[in-house]
Amino acid sequence: MALLYERISTHVLEQIRRGALRPGDRVPSEMELAAEFEVSRITSKRALEVLREAGLVERIRGKGTFVVPHLPDLTGVTVPLRGRVPRPRPEARSIALVIPDVSEAYGLELLCAVEERCAEYGAHLIVRRTHGRQSDEEKAVDLLVATGEVDGLIVFPVHGDFYNASLLRQVLDGYPVVLVDRHLSGIPVAAVHTDNVAAAKALTERLLDQGHRHIAFVSPPPVNTSSIEDRLEGFRSAFGDRGQAYELTDLRSTLPGSTTTESVEADVEVIRAFRERLPEVTAYFACEYNLARMTDRALGGDRVVACFDSPGDSIGGPPYLHVRQDQEEMGRRAVDLLLARLRGEEVPNLTMVPFELVDAEGNG
Repeated sequence: MALLYERISTHVLEQIRRGALRPGDRVPSEMELAAEFEVSRITSKRALEVLREAGLVERIRGKGTFVVPHLPDLTGVTVPLRGRVPRPRPEARSIALVIPDVSEAYGLELLCAVEERCAEYGAHLIVRRTHGRQSDEEKAVDLLVATGEVDGLIVFPVHGDFYNASLLRQVLDGYPVVLVDRHLSGIPVAAVHTDNVAAAKALTERLLDQGHRHIAFVSPPPVNTSSIEDRLEGFRSAFGDRGQAYELTDLRSTLPGSTTTESVEADVEVIRAFRERLPEVTAYFACEYNLARMTDRALGGDRVVACFDSPGDSIGGPPYLHVRQDQEEMGRRAVDLLLARLRGEEVPNLTMVPFELVDAEGNG
């Protein structure tokens, strides 16, 4: 059975062959073909790209797609295009990774995996850091798409109280986008991330198994940040009748652009006040590593702290019981999915990568 983009390519090829489309004529746009064949714009774009690489049409920025002035011999040419007509080469793609930042705690392994996977395919990689600011994320997305610098985007969305309008617009317009680390609730876009609900539940259950009956979840405001929302859901679901859950979810010093000495000290005082008010809490589940460090400092080291993604060294090991996300697999899957989309293939909206629980001081 022919792929969807092949049906469209064949349709346009036949129009050219019988003279309905002559040299210099404008070819229907991606949007027009998508509407006519009831497919996504990525599929219609792929169809036009196949015809362009075959030397049958040319795409003029700002004007559209046109039949080339001098057509090659069309005798025997079919779709899939064979013979003297070149086949599309997905390895020649250029893609961009838009990411808040990278550190040893989280992001560095993800970046390295994306870079290595791109190298395997021969794809060109451009990296744009947003420093956790939505305004920088919007500018990066708009510029990369408007200039045609890349064929698709891998985006690690920033934390925010609302979705990035530029990113949403590209997703809804059918531009090739794959998200990593989190998803956009209710938005049909491919996303690769950990099953944060299951991971948070497993980590909380480990604390319960260790005998803790009063456990607090510590995080920034979870609104519109799917990873924190999912971790909070997993935390809550672990208890049943085994213990008491507490939540401290209004800390802000680890939010992008908010990490100052003053904000850290303010959050440390909030955590201390929480402990004084609820001395029965013996374990704290921080949603990420830097917040775990802050919590540990506020508590003076006499309470158990657990978190996501606690880096360690080869001698001392990680300082906290934590969920280790498979950043390398996340990066590889994201590249695979994006290149599949660029080939006109259907890809799942949700891809989960594995995780593991790692005890403090290197004990798995």
